[in-house]
Amino acid sequence: MAEVLLTHSYFLRFDRKQSKTNQPYPPLATLYAASVLREGGIEVALFDSMLAQSENELIDAIRMHSPKVVAIYDDSFNYLTKMCLGRMRIAAFRMIKIAKQAGCIVAVSTSDSADHVAEYLDRGADFIILGEGERTLLELCDSILGRSNGSFDEIDGLSFQFDNEVVRTKPRRTVANLDELPMPAWDLADIQSYRKCWSSGYFSMNIVTTRGCPYGCNWCAKPVYGRVYNSRSPAKVVAELSFLFRKFAPDHIWFCDDIFGLKGGWLEEFRREVDCAGLKFRYKCLSRPDLLLKDNSFDALAASGCETVWIGAESGSQKILDSMEKGTTVDQIRLATRQLKWRGIRVGYFLQFGFPGESFADVNDTLKMVKQEMPDEIGISVSYPLPSTKFHAMVKNRLGEKQNWFDSDDIALLFPGEFRPAFYRILHKVVHRLHRIRRIVSGSEKWKPRSIAALAYGMLSLPVYLIGLQLMRRRNPNRISLGLQEPNSRSGGEPESIRALKTS
Repeated sequence: MAEVLLTHSYFLRFDRKQSKTNQPYPPLATLYAASVLREGGIEVALFDSMLAQSENELIDAIRMHSPKVVAIYDDSFNYLTKMCLGRMRIAAFRMIKIAKQAGCIVAVSTSDSADHVAEYLDRGADFIILGEGERTLLELCDSILGRSNGSFDEIDGLSFQFDNEVVRTKPRRTVANLDELPMPAWDLADIQSYRKCWSSGYFSMNIVTTRGCPYGCNWCAKPVYGRVYNSRSPAKVVAELSFLFRKFAPDHIWFCDDIFGLKGGWLEEFRREVDCAGLKFRYKCLSRPDLLLKDNSFDALAASGCETVWIGAESGSQKILDSMEKGTTVDQIRLATRQLKWRGIRVGYFLQFGFPGESFADVNDTLKMVKQEMPDEIGISVSYPLPSTKFHAMVKNRLGEKQNWFDSDDIALLFPGEFRPAFYRILHKVVHRLHRIRRIVSGSEKWKPRSIAALAYGMLSLPVYLIGLQLMRRRNPNRISLGLQEPNSRSGGEPESIRALKTS
């Protein structure tokens, strides 16, 4: 028996790309919500849809636990759930219907429901949680379960229907001191099942040290935390890491913050806490090139076990970075990349094509940057307009009937761009193949049967894709270069490539 059954709307099985990769992480925000409810004295259970086969499994979970409340509470720390995928909306609607048919009260806390409150309420949800959700959910459940006498309209961060009108209460203030929050309810997640999914030779777990992002990239949606940025203390983070290693022995950690180590001096203190705890582990995180350079965080990252830093590079064209209001420069991306690689830290680039005004010359600038800096990994998407962003307002009147990607492999351009949508699908294949070929040929990637096969396939398929790319161009006579770039040297002190960028 449980008073509240928590779940979420992301099913690995329904995401083609992620199912193939098969590296799932437990729903961290959902586990935080569970721990806060427990701390408030509420009995909770979890239906973890990540590894489920269909929404119908929720029926058995409801029968098993007989909850009064079903809360669909998405993992706001996972980039996949921030994308408001169409398949997740379908899942949420089906789960709402199942829960209502079972006589449960349904609360929903997702990025998509925050953008489409009325639609979710019309589908049967009783309450939509807006903003940071744990304490809103706790107060809501206390009211539903008769533990408090307050009315729903006195609960901040809530939306519901009353007399056929949609009611929105006052915005919920974020938790400023994140150390006040209990550790996620890790015992509710079937960690062994997650471990079995990982077929890459290691097992990674997720942890978060911050909430929010203060930067103003005009395409980035912030439906949960807005531009507020709050941080946990390094001591609390290391205490949770120590628990995870004792209890589950992961091989690797993903710090899933929007920006890792933004607070001045945090990374240095984190490094000291890691040393004092005697922890030795590998991790990946996300950061910004300007932040890394400003605080000179490279040594602290390397000393604390950082294996990979993903940078939101987005574009190699300064014009496009400025249009995005990114607040970074191409030179900063290049210099941060070289500083990281010089210290043996792998670099990943998030790249984005199709932003309004991006010409073929701008595309080539990005390809040139990737070719010259040779990141270890790249992730490619097209510009994706999410509600409540400046970018969405820019293209809103040009959007077609489809306004959300269906799954994470969907890179459809949802508005008329500089080139046809097929151009970007082919560009996606070209950039990945060019990058893989260069890494294999330059020796950055070890020669294995798999890499040799990838090289052969890439060399055979590339000409076809390049011809298709040229045929689909509307403007700009520039052509994509196929030249190969040697990786940056790490020997003989600070490389000339770093010194040159510092003085440029």
